[in-house]
Amino acid sequence: MMEDTISRSKTIILLTFLVIVWGVCWPVFKVALYYTPPLLFGGMRNLVGGVSLAVLLLPRWRQIRWRQTWYIYGVAALFNSVLYYGAQSFGLGYLPAGLFCVIVYLQPVLVGLMAWMWLGESMTLMKIVGLILGFLGVAAVSSGGLSGYISFTGVVLAIICSVGWASGTVWVKKTSGLVDAMWLVVMQSLIGGAIMTIAGLWLEDYFAIVWTPGYWFGLLYGGLLAIAASWVIYYKLVHYGEASKVAAYTFLVPLISVATGTFFLQEPFTFYLLVGLVLIVTSIYLVNRPTGVGGKKTSIPV
Repeated sequence: MMEDTISRSKTIILLTFLVIVWGVCWPVFKVALYYTPPLLFGGMRNLVGGVSLAVLLLPRWRQIRWRQTWYIYGVAALFNSVLYYGAQSFGLGYLPAGLFCVIVYLQPVLVGLMAWMWLGESMTLMKIVGLILGFLGVAAVSSGGLSGYISFTGVVLAIICSVGWASGTVWVKKTSGLVDAMWLVVMQSLIGGAIMTIAGLWLEDYFAIVWTPGYWFGLLYGGLLAIAASWVIYYKLVHYGEASKVAAYTFLVPLISVATGTFFLQEPFTFYLLVGLVLIVTSIYLVNRPTGVGGKKTSIPV
C-alpha cells in the first residue's frame, strides 16, 4: 500500500534518479543495438524488467486482481511497452541517440494537453507558456542536428514513441486508483515484452544476437533500471501529482542524453544545447510554480 503523501526531499531524490537513468539509457541502448535485432532487444529487456520485479512482488500476488483489471494492464502494455519501446528500438537505428531522444520528449507537452482534456487538470496561462517553452527547449536541443542528414523514418518512429508514452502516462494517471502501481509495471512489461519477443522471433533472426558485454549491459541496464526501477518511480510520482507537472521534469532527460551521446558516442554538441537548457529550466519553473491559495502548491511538493 502506498503512503498518502510524498515528501519534498524524497520527491527530489526520485526525480533525480529518474532523469539520470532515463537520460543515460538512450546512448546505452544505441550501443546495444549494434549487437541485436531491435524487436528482440525491446522485447527481451521488457521481460527482464517484468520478471525481476515480479519475483520481488510475489508475496503480494493477490493485488494483481487480473479478472477486474486485465484491460488496464493491456492498454498500458500497448502504449508504454509495445508502441514506446518497439518504436524506440527501431528508431535508434535511424537517428543519433540524442536527437531521437529530444524528439521523443515532445511527450511532456502532449501529456500536459491530454491531462487537461481528459483528466480535468488545470491549464493556466503560465502552464501553457511553460509547456511551450519546454517544447522550444527540446526543439533547440535537436535543431543542431538539422544541418546534417535526418531520416524521415527515424522522426516518425520518434513521434510514435512520444505519442505512445504520453497516452500511456495519462491512462495510468486515470486508472492509478484501480491497480497496484508496481504490478502495473510488471504486467505491462510482461505483456508488452512477450508480444515484442514473439514478433521478433517470427520476423527477426535470434542467432543474429551477439552476446557481447555491450549487449549484456544494455539488456540488464534497460530491464533492471530503465524499466523495473524507473517505471515504478515514475508511476509513483504521477500518482501523487499532476501528470503534466511530473512530465515537465523529464525535459531534462534529453540534455543528459545529448551530453552522454556527445561524450561517449561522439555525437554532435552545439550551442543550441545551451539555449535549450535555459528554456527547459524556465519551463520547469513555470509549470511547477505555486498556484494554490496563499502561494501553496496543490500537487507534488517540488
